[in-house]
Amino acid sequence: MTAVARLLLIRHGQSEWNAARRWQGQADPPLSELGRRQAAEAAVRLEPVDVVATSTLERSRVSAQIIAEALGCDPPIPVPELIERDVREFSGLTRVQIEEQYPGFLEDGRRPPGWEQDDVFLARVLAGVHRLAKVVGDRSAIVVTHGGVIYSLEAHLGCPPDRVTNMSGRWVSVDNGQLVAGERVHPLEGVDIQVPASDLL
Repeated sequence: MTAVARLLLIRHGQSEWNAARRWQGQADPPLSELGRRQAAEAAVRLEPVDVVATSTLERSRVSAQIIAEALGCDPPIPVPELIERDVREFSGLTRVQIEEQYPGFLEDGRRPPGWEQDDVFLARVLAGVHRLAKVVGDRSAIVVTHGGVIYSLEAHLGCPPDRVTNMSGRWVSVDNGQLVAGERVHPLEGVDIQVPASDLL
């Protein structure tokens, strides 16, 4: 009988740049105070798991540490492949600034020259998921990562598009190397510390 790893990939809590509505990509701003509260509140609403893992960017790492401590898990396992997409020239800019510097790009769905392409991004994410699944084995894990990572996996698995708010995410199973999409999870639904979904990475 093969091991089936169950992974709940969730987006980190609100960062300082989320609050300022700046595109992040692989930039590394810290969590906002609201983001810390979101992680703590989500932790008590998430089902118990065996393992906590995280992207290596601070907004994910700190969210994961808060969750791991609340659930009594070991320190989070770092998974560098699960950092956000590299948005290069858009990083740090608001939508207004992007429109000023790259007129029409957002409306047309165009991206700047340094943008990490979809196939490259997905390959990196899949490599990280499969590597982590081998570590998790026949257990369950919360994986704190980024909206772009979750969107990329969901598109790959044929899931209908839906906004990923802070601390929401999706279960996936890895069974003999095959990824299977599970349910969407919204632990902060109905809680007054959630903020509306934005279109920021």
